[in-house]
Amino acid sequence: MADAKLAPSLPQWMVDHANRYIASGGKDGHIYTVTPPGHLEMHVPSLLLTTTGRKSGEKYIFPLFYGEDGKNYIIVASKGGAPQHPNWYRNLVANPEVEVQVGTKKLKAKARTATGAERDRLWEKALKFWPPYADYAKKTERQIPVVLLEPVD
Repeated sequence: MADAKLAPSLPQWMVDHANRYIASGGKDGHIYTVTPPGHLEMHVPSLLLTTTGRKSGEKYIFPLFYGEDGKNYIIVASKGGAPQHPNWYRNLVANPEVEVQVGTKKLKAKARTATGAERDRLWEKALKFWPPYADYAKKTERQIPVVLLEPVD
């Protein structure tokens, strides 16, 4: 991830969070504490996803909340319920080979969008680590993608 940079146009809270995560080598920032509107304070696990830009070919880092499914990581392309998919999702659809940092652990993974019953099962898991996804789904016409990051040996 040495040649990667923070994605452009991230909200300031994500920039601050990612910079803290990167500067500490993952010791600080893995668990993000936040109080979303309408919810109690939450302690949410977060990872750093590095994708390859579908147009630029450059590597970009995105801080994202995650859950686990066996040895795989679950991430959700919600973009807060915006009408379009987030850039990181469009990047990994174009190139599913990604890098992931979970706390101090760094690994390579292949990203795959879950479908059907698998997506439904993983969506329920995602609602447990970040309940506001349910609110985001109500705000958009699109089905919010649920992505599995499968570690590559």
